[in-house]
This record gives sequence, structure tokens and C-alpha cells, in this order.
Amino acid sequence: MSAVPEPETKPAARESLGGLARLFLKLGTIAFGGPAAHIAMMEEEVVRRRRWLDHARFVDLLGATNLIPGPNSTEMAIHIGLLRAGWRGLIVAGACFILPAMLIVWGLAALYVKYGSLPQATWLLYGVKPVIIAIIAQALWGLGKAAIKDAITAAAGAAVIVCFFLGVNEILLLFAAGLGAMIGKNLRGSKAPRAAVWIVTGLPLFTASGTAAAEPATPTALTLFFLKIGSVLFGSGYVLLAFLRADLVERWHWLTDRQLLDAIAIGQFTPGPVFTTATFIGYVIAGSPGALLATLGIFVPAFFFVAISSPWIPKLRRSPWAGGFLDGVNAASLGLMAVVTWQLGRAALIDGFTIALALVSAVLVFRFKINSAWWVLAGALLGLARQLVS
Repeated sequence: MSAVPEPETKPAARESLGGLARLFLKLGTIAFGGPAAHIAMMEEEVVRRRRWLDHARFVDLLGATNLIPGPNSTEMAIHIGLLRAGWRGLIVAGACFILPAMLIVWGLAALYVKYGSLPQATWLLYGVKPVIIAIIAQALWGLGKAAIKDAITAAAGAAVIVCFFLGVNEILLLFAAGLGAMIGKNLRGSKAPRAAVWIVTGLPLFTASGTAAAEPATPTALTLFFLKIGSVLFGSGYVLLAFLRADLVERWHWLTDRQLLDAIAIGQFTPGPVFTTATFIGYVIAGSPGALLATLGIFVPAFFFVAISSPWIPKLRRSPWAGGFLDGVNAASLGLMAVVTWQLGRAALIDGFTIALALVSAVLVFRFKINSAWWVLAGALLGLARQLVS
């Protein structure tokens, strides 16, 4: 535990706890737009305005968040809290960033469960879902440019897509892709991409043991599921979709595709971490206890990983083997996200209006860099207008 860095000045660190709480409560309340927007707001606050960090240290922290599983913007908040005020700062900054979004989503989930079947709510969500598909497609494009770095990562991503359709467990695919890219990138010659593909496809198919049995939706099962997700998920909140659909919809039938899309819409429309989608899902499945357990499950690993990784994680990225593993995991996350986007699109695009709305939304989303919350609001209003004229 002594490896976790303590703040350089203890008195200043103690005095900063209140400032940390105020800052991250504010950001958790107003930070719309996903991880990239959240991180930009943090940079404005902690580098430019408060001068708690310089730009170089901030970029180092950003790189560190990409090397560990979990929600990137939340982990940035936790890293800043750790550097500013040690263990107490780690907890205060992370919890204050999560809390406003969790409470907002919790309240919306309660309204959804009570009123989600009313015609007005149905038509609002009818217009939102095609817009969400366009937003995810934009994120997929942006992530793809960063994740597909060479022939090896492209091969790993393609192999993951094939294996996913064959029913291979997505967590196993993540680790197989990481292993394949790590070995492939450190081999010489033209056989490296083929080696990566062989590992990604061969290892999961060799070790797969068939479809998982259905799980009852108990509080323990719900908590363990979100603990697992928070412990293995790399990338943005959008990658979360692949894991949620595979287990909650396909394997265990705890949710329908419609409910999953509604959860994604709520996550997009609210401020703070996109991972508070787990709060919404937990409430839909098991009420208020489920909302609390799902939130704790998905976020607790982020605190743990930041605490244990902070002293040595910059060295990992400089290692060609560790860097290759991370590149493979990122490519696998992209492949999983692409498959699930296609699956969710089939559930959302159900008629000419939704198809047209998705196409127009895609053009606008790619053309204009506007906060995604505004696009979601526009989709909701168009869905409601569709009801009024029909």
C-alpha cells in the first residue's frame, strides 16, 4: 500500500478536500457529452483555472487511464484526487463525480419503470433510439481511427467479430486479442498478422465450453456481473454495450433489447459517467437495491485499479509487450462494439421514419460537433411530434 503516492504537502492536501468535492460535484452535474467532453472540462478546471497540475502531468494521467479497465473520465477524476489529496482525495473526487449522475439516473429509472409504457414515453424513446445509433456509429468511427493502428490490430479486430458471431465469450475474446496482438507485434516479418488471427480465433474456440446457463436475477448475481464488467472493460462507455447485451439480453434474458436501448438513451441524456447506465439497469431489474449494487459493482474496480497502478503504469506503456497487449484489447473492444451496434440497430430501426431519422442523424452528428445530449433531446421531440401528427 505504501506504493500509492501521497500528496507532496500534507497541510495543502487536507485543505484541498473541500475543493475537490465542490469541483467534482459540479462536473458530475454539468458534464454532458461523454468521456472526451468530461476530460476536456477537467483539463480546463485543474490545469488552466486552478493550476493543480501542468499539461504534461495531465496528459500522463490520461495515458494511465487508457492502460487500466474502467470508465476513463471517472478514473481521471480519481487520479486527480489521489495526486491532490492521497487516499481521501481518491475517494472524494471519484465519489463526487459519480454521485450526481447516479442520483439523476436513479430518479429517471424510477419514472421509467412507473411510466415507461405510457404512449408519450414510448414515442419519446421511439425518436431517441435512431439518434443513439447514429451517436454510437460516430463514436465507433472515432475509436476505430485510434484503435486500428496496423495490420495486426486490424486482423485482431476482424477475428473478434467472427468469433463473437460464433458465440465465443466476449471477455475471453478481449484477452485472446490482447495476447495475439502482443505476440504478433513482437514477431518479425509478414506472418505476424496471421499469428495474431490464429491466437484470437484458436484460443477462444479451443477453450469455449458452450452457452452459459441462465442466471436468476438475484442481488448477488447482479453485483458480481457489474463487478466483472468494471474489472475487464477497456475503452469508452460505448464498449459497455457489447457486454451488457451479451449477458443481460442474450444469455440471461434479464432485459429486452428495447430496455437496453432505453438505458443507453438515459445514459446519453444525463451528465456524468456513461457507466451510470448500470444504475438504470440495476433499478429496472431489482429496484433501488439493484440500482445501488449495480453502481457500486461497476465503479468500485476503477478506484482499486487507479490506486494500485498509479506508481508503475507509465512504465508499462513503454514496454513493447504490454503496449501490444493493450493495443489488442482496444481492437477487440472496437470489434465487439461494431457487432452490438449492428444488433441494436436492427431493434431500433423498425420503419421508414426511424431509418430516415437515423440516416439524417448520422449526417448531422458527423458534420457538426455538438454535445450528444442535444441530439438525444431532438430525437425525443421528433418522436413526440410523430405521435401528435399520426
